[in-house]
Amino acid sequence: MDITKMNILYLHTHDTGKMISAYGHKIPTPNYQRLCDDALLFQNAFSVAPTCSPSRAGLLTGVFPHQNGMLGLAQRGFSIKQDWHLANLLRENGYHTALCGVQHEIGYYTDHAMAIGTLGYIEDLSANHTQYSEENLVCWDKDNAKNLSQWLAGYNQEKPFFVSYGMHATHRKYPTEIAEGISIDNSQPPLNVPNNEVMRKDFAQYKTSAKLADDNVGKIIDALKRNNLYDKTIIVLTTDHGLAYPFAKCTLNDSGIGVLLSMRVPGSIYGKNSYDGLISHIDVIPTLCELIGIEKPEYLEGESFADLFAGKEYKGDTVVFGEINFHTSYEPVRAVRSRRYKYIRYFDKDYLKANYSNIDDSPVKEFYNKHGLEKVFKETECLYDLYYDTFEKNNLVKNPEYQQELEHMQRELHEFMVRTKDPLLEGPIAIRKKWKINKKETYSPSSKNTDDYESVGEKIKGDGKG
Repeated sequence: MDITKMNILYLHTHDTGKMISAYGHKIPTPNYQRLCDDALLFQNAFSVAPTCSPSRAGLLTGVFPHQNGMLGLAQRGFSIKQDWHLANLLRENGYHTALCGVQHEIGYYTDHAMAIGTLGYIEDLSANHTQYSEENLVCWDKDNAKNLSQWLAGYNQEKPFFVSYGMHATHRKYPTEIAEGISIDNSQPPLNVPNNEVMRKDFAQYKTSAKLADDNVGKIIDALKRNNLYDKTIIVLTTDHGLAYPFAKCTLNDSGIGVLLSMRVPGSIYGKNSYDGLISHIDVIPTLCELIGIEKPEYLEGESFADLFAGKEYKGDTVVFGEINFHTSYEPVRAVRSRRYKYIRYFDKDYLKANYSNIDDSPVKEFYNKHGLEKVFKETECLYDLYYDTFEKNNLVKNPEYQQELEHMQRELHEFMVRTKDPLLEGPIAIRKKWKINKKETYSPSSKNTDDYESVGEKIKGDGKG
């Protein structure tokens, strides 16, 4: 089979982290499981940012947010270098490019029409979403899965295709009605979240959203198989970042940047279906370029892991990097992670409390707010030994036994910032008038009070969440 004629299908959700059954969690995702069992599952994959637009922009340009322009959320006035988008790259190399559902690289994440032409998508397969409330946008996901399945049945195959199928699931608001077969009592939340009735109900709603996403993945995979496209298509299955929980999404902990990633490349040769090396989202485009035989753009920061699909040894990345600039408020943070250690540096030393608006509104946030969220503080530097501290709670910066490792990780981060021309080296990032930015102490990201904003930005569709 000629790999250079392979189609590419990019399947992605919002805010899922690694919370699917393929990673050992009790989540009703059998279709995810089947696909991962028939692909290569990456155990240590990381996004470049724990916020929606910056993370997606990193994967889809192969460079970091401070390089591609997406310092914050697209609906809040931030913009990507459109020519670098994967859809544009593939269109220029003979692919028919189509978008179906969620994108978050231009406008609000339901603004699918805005992406046609600008980002490189030729065709829009998305259904109408305007009749759905936020908690019912999972119904839009289902409509889009139906549209894509029908499109696959009629595709003329004159050109290879690149299709991005994006879902609202598992973004908040979660579906109100809990799916049949999901028990609240048996929905214990992740181990770093207290187990009580509030958390269990909320997590049962997350599981419902994940189940609905799984149903859509099953429909699309079945459509590929029915139309003899499954073995002609590279499938990239992933999400943008961690769960929409306090101390996960919008943090550089593994709970924020650790992501599900599975790739199926037809005709692959590998000894097992699981890979332990470090992989960053910015490694995906170099890998795809090598697999389909197109020239890699010079600006790419990542490394190809295509050797894994040819049965060759590949050590993975020595370190991976993550960043926060803006979510709803300004919170400049950088991190470098090796297999064993994580180093995080907070650059805003004048505000070391929690940036409340950078935590999505939810019953979980309300619980924490009632129980001392205002007492949570950040340290300017953190070093964690992940072999002994998987939840990243024991800061070793002042431990004399770890000074050599601390200095090594500090150098790694500084050299990365210099090489990539990180704007934080010049000081704080100045807030532009066109950006919509909450004040750091603002509680809700969608506050209607203009006094809760550093800048109200331009009038852009969306309520400010991401």
